[in-house]
Amino acid sequence: MGTITDVPGLRVGHVQKDRDGWLTGVTVVLPPPGTVGSVDVQGGGPATHETDALDPTTLVSHVDAVVLTGGSAYGLASAAGAQRWCEENGRGFAVPGGVVPIVPAAAIFDLGRGGDFSARPTPDMGYAATAAAAAQKEGHDVERGNVGAGTGALLGRTYKGGVGTASATLNNGVVVGAIAVVNALGLPTVEQSVLEEAVVEPGPNTTLVVVATNAVLDVAECKRTASAAHAGIARALNPSHTLADGDTVFCLATGAVALDRSDEAARQLSLITLQSAAADVVRLAILDGVASAETITTPAGEYGAFRSA
Repeated sequence: MGTITDVPGLRVGHVQKDRDGWLTGVTVVLPPPGTVGSVDVQGGGPATHETDALDPTTLVSHVDAVVLTGGSAYGLASAAGAQRWCEENGRGFAVPGGVVPIVPAAAIFDLGRGGDFSARPTPDMGYAATAAAAAQKEGHDVERGNVGAGTGALLGRTYKGGVGTASATLNNGVVVGAIAVVNALGLPTVEQSVLEEAVVEPGPNTTLVVVATNAVLDVAECKRTASAAHAGIARALNPSHTLADGDTVFCLATGAVALDRSDEAARQLSLITLQSAAADVVRLAILDGVASAETITTPAGEYGAFRSA
């Protein structure tokens, strides 16, 4: 099934705490310099940082890191640590006197799931997760399940959620990968025969995704790819994109492989094929996150692993 790090140059770092009232963490996706990025937010309850900067109509086109974090809006503070690492390593948008790292972030709600509502990710955890990603070797395996931003994730507010990843290689050499943090209101669609079985008690939920490719895409094409990749969330989970979900998809393009743009028909076919693959790998990454999650007991309760019937 592969991992997001099958896209050359991408690295992933996790940091988590799951003792003494903690059940949360941070996951950082660190792309190679010059990576183009955008985002599409379709959930009704997002907690995000610097997503406006990724709009195709704005000045910035490159992304230095993407932070996925627990802690709801409080946890977005972890992005400051990732920015600090990037600045120390000279990565960022050049301005007089230095650089400004472009580090968008999104958070899931996991507050209090370890027993202490005030235990949430910090800038130091964001820094450590970024450093952990940078220390990885090219093409490294990615930890799944109860790690990083998936440490406090739940599924349907009852089962344990987690981190999952997947990838696909197209015939033209384009690689498409995804990493997902599954903290969803919905349940896997493969387990549902009628809509009523998918209805659970609403609460704060979010599925966070980073889709990455080695293709050459501009910011607008990244935006459209992120939008198309949301279909993978809907294919994997029912319900999805509700008022109680903050479903967010980032798209990163490293620009190593040119698409066929010899004429308009070829351009459209290349993009549609890539975007269809993006939705597929998102679905697989989400199901991988569900399958990889493990039962955990904290002072706040026991969260059992979801297993297929």
